[in-house]
Amino acid sequence: MSSSLTLFVRLETYALKHRKKLLFAFPLITLLLALANFNAGFSDANDDSAYVEAAWKYVHEFPHYQYTFNAPLYPMFLALLCKGFGFKILLFKIINVLLYTFSVLLFWKAFEHNISYSVLIPVTLFLSVNHLLLYYASMTFTEAFYLFMQSLLFYFVSVFSSIPADTPFKKKAGYWAIAGILMVLISITKNIAILALPAFILIFLLKKQWKNAAWGLISFSIFRGLYELLIHSIWEGKNQFSGQIHLFMRKDYYDATKGAEDFSGYLGRFVVNTQLYLGKCAPQIMGFLREDAPAIKPFSIFIIIALIGFGGYLFIKNKNVFYGFSFIYTILILLFSFVILQTRWEQPRIILIGMPVLLIAFFYTLYTISLNYPFVQPAYIIILVISCGSLIKSTYTRTQTHYPIAKQHLKGNVFAGFTPDWVNFLKGSRWCNDSLPSTALVASRKAPMSFVYSGGKKFFPVYSVIKRDSLTNEANPDSALAFLQKNKVTHILLAQLRLNPKISNGQIIGTMHDIVRPILNKYPQKLTLVHTEGTTEPCHIIRLNY
Repeated sequence: MSSSLTLFVRLETYALKHRKKLLFAFPLITLLLALANFNAGFSDANDDSAYVEAAWKYVHEFPHYQYTFNAPLYPMFLALLCKGFGFKILLFKIINVLLYTFSVLLFWKAFEHNISYSVLIPVTLFLSVNHLLLYYASMTFTEAFYLFMQSLLFYFVSVFSSIPADTPFKKKAGYWAIAGILMVLISITKNIAILALPAFILIFLLKKQWKNAAWGLISFSIFRGLYELLIHSIWEGKNQFSGQIHLFMRKDYYDATKGAEDFSGYLGRFVVNTQLYLGKCAPQIMGFLREDAPAIKPFSIFIIIALIGFGGYLFIKNKNVFYGFSFIYTILILLFSFVILQTRWEQPRIILIGMPVLLIAFFYTLYTISLNYPFVQPAYIIILVISCGSLIKSTYTRTQTHYPIAKQHLKGNVFAGFTPDWVNFLKGSRWCNDSLPSTALVASRKAPMSFVYSGGKKFFPVYSVIKRDSLTNEANPDSALAFLQKNKVTHILLAQLRLNPKISNGQIIGTMHDIVRPILNKYPQKLTLVHTEGTTEPCHIIRLNY
């Protein structure tokens, strides 16, 4: 027996002997690192503050408010916390940390009896120490909540798959009900997670378990139907998919005038996004590439896809339902994301939620090859050491950078970590709440951020140039004024938010300027400057005089 193979055996023996300690060691590491990287603030991405604003509206405007832009479960969950404990953002974030910690525990439990410890340990370490996952752990994005729901689903499917096939239906009825409920819950946590259903059905079809496929569909349909009946009985509003799907079908998400995307456009998105997420974002998440580094070569991406794909093939080929489901579910989500998402967004969190299963497949392939070809075994050990070392190093570096900011947040400095353009914008939002009449409605490019940092004032959201003129690419002044007046907007928050957050070079997010500029040129008397926050990269508050 080779020394490397002996090392595998020793690792398996050690893990089996100390599995209870490992079961709690990884969640404990996760909790400690998440607290060391705790972020009491909000990002400039808008989404996290939007969920908090939605939770507040659910509590204070129920039943006249319904969040339909994307999956609604997380805002509802925050609303329950808000209703029970008050609008305490710090509590929301602590709950997120705990949910993410439990997601690591459930992930370990799900895979522990289905995969070698030589594969499971490095992947669980990734979940515990990865800097980006630790960042989302204390942020009010959906990622921490979703990863908890995903790990819960994986754990259930792992338990479900261990039930003997000849078990009478009456004894499995409760499991089918739980399967339906969990798939409904995860489908309303993220829109794209609706793909859990076809993944669940497909794995049974591939194994020619026709009745199980049918029962999976029936269970989901029953509980999804009950959910839709409940939602429509309260709000009679749109379903969760209608808010976004038509936007993703545009050539330009922010400009409807460019028309709908065609087949070649979707194919182009898939190719570019595959290069971006597998060739750039994934290596960055693992700590192998700097944030400003270009994507790796196409041949290297092909090798990564081949290794992941072979691991997935082994999963599906295996008779265990859990193997196949976890892989098919993850691949469906990523494939659909690469096709539907605009290439200019390039958000690492898109692939982040699928990274644990991708790594399981990747390392499982290498581990399987190592067992069959002893000369590969040293390479497997080297890859493990490099991967784990890279993860720990990148997390340590970021923890050193973030820890002083975290201390400032906890001391009450909510603007710590923001660049001057954002500080002025957020202070301008707070000024609107403190100095304008309560009846004033202020248009803001980042309305949820304005809401949170103003202390709860409602702002009018503007995400694209309203009433855009096709010739000037700016707003038509008469149409824009009429639109703003119709919506009872009294003021405009005009900030100098940087296009590139890291560089102050005069290039800014010009949405609000493209609305204000044509109005100012044609009707200067209709705009009055009432306040300016800051001198460098200032934020102006402008009153509209209809």
